[in-house]
Amino acid sequence: MLRTLLFLLACLSGTGAALAGQSLQAWIDAVPAGSVLRLPAGLYAGPATIDKPLVLDGNHEAVIDGGGRGTVLTVRADGVTLRGLTIRGSGDSHDALDGGIMAEGRALLIEDNVIEDVLFGISLHNTHHSTVRGNRIRSRGADPADRGDGLRLWYSTHNRIEGNDIARVRDLTVSNSPRNRFSGNTVRESRRALNFLFAHRSLVQDNLFEHNSAGVVALNSDGLLVRRNHILHAVEAGGACIALKEISAALVQDNEIVHCAHGIMADSPTNPLNRVVFAGNLIAHNVTGIHFYGVRGGHIAVDNTFRGNLWPVTIVGDGDPLNDTWWGNAWDNYEGFDLDGDGRGDRPHEIYTYADRIWLETPQATFFRSSPVLELLDFLERLAPFSAPNLILRDTAPRML
Repeated sequence: MLRTLLFLLACLSGTGAALAGQSLQAWIDAVPAGSVLRLPAGLYAGPATIDKPLVLDGNHEAVIDGGGRGTVLTVRADGVTLRGLTIRGSGDSHDALDGGIMAEGRALLIEDNVIEDVLFGISLHNTHHSTVRGNRIRSRGADPADRGDGLRLWYSTHNRIEGNDIARVRDLTVSNSPRNRFSGNTVRESRRALNFLFAHRSLVQDNLFEHNSAGVVALNSDGLLVRRNHILHAVEAGGACIALKEISAALVQDNEIVHCAHGIMADSPTNPLNRVVFAGNLIAHNVTGIHFYGVRGGHIAVDNTFRGNLWPVTIVGDGDPLNDTWWGNAWDNYEGFDLDGDGRGDRPHEIYTYADRIWLETPQATFFRSSPVLELLDFLERLAPFSAPNLILRDTAPRML
């Protein structure tokens, strides 16, 4: 033990880079709890475990390589900081959640690290009141289903996930983890940018999600707040910028939702007294702007802007779609005037379904959407309807573009 301490002190005080490939665990074991361990530049061998409070700082010059075994760095203590490290070379077991960092504890800070060539990026299991900030995370594997999650929260609460650059991972998964904040992150070229399951009272704000199969997907996550995000280019079949299912209440506000298969997908609130509210969003250049299904009402859409969508709104399912509230939205296909100059159309904006009911009621016909035959049929039915069209929404005070 004495020789280990002398070796450590010599490296910390001196002059040279760390020996290539030396064990990181020996450095961790040699310092007392509460220490600040600044690693000299060099390569360190993992896996390693931190089981006491300390600061591990790589100054952007220390590389920890797991050698393809397990998780590179495991934290099992409160009050640990990981900063300025390059972490790489995890194992490849999905069952064992092999990855860059597996953390459990309270008041953790994981910031400014590069995590690459790993299966899972950062996993927080039973982690509370901690911060993951400014990290660059990449998984491995070409197919998204073969990658691991870039970030995984499990039974973790009151954490802040801020300003991370995440790309080419599977998902960001938040399971049984309420009251977490996700702000200022970028997620690209992955499957789901954020995947919530039983993650009540989550806040998602000021993020950029682009070129993913889906943006924000939430299931059984009540009290969700999604605001001021840019969610772009989720154009795979069934892809959605925002998808909400079996949620009691949510607010989707001031987002830019552009170029997705579905801009927003949502069923009705699980609690008939609650509402799912969409306010102030730009919904543009999507195949379908908003798609409500299993309709029992309970949606409120206020002051949104619909521009360049192939279908602005589609609604399928039982119930009366007019139980939803539409007010003050701007529609690029509104056919009316503002003679009194109050910025609102003088007559309501109404959307009916004509021949487009075919693909809504018969999903197999979706393949033929926008085909010349279906477009012609829709045009003829609008001229001389074969049957009474269905009114699916009425905006009583449409905002003028």
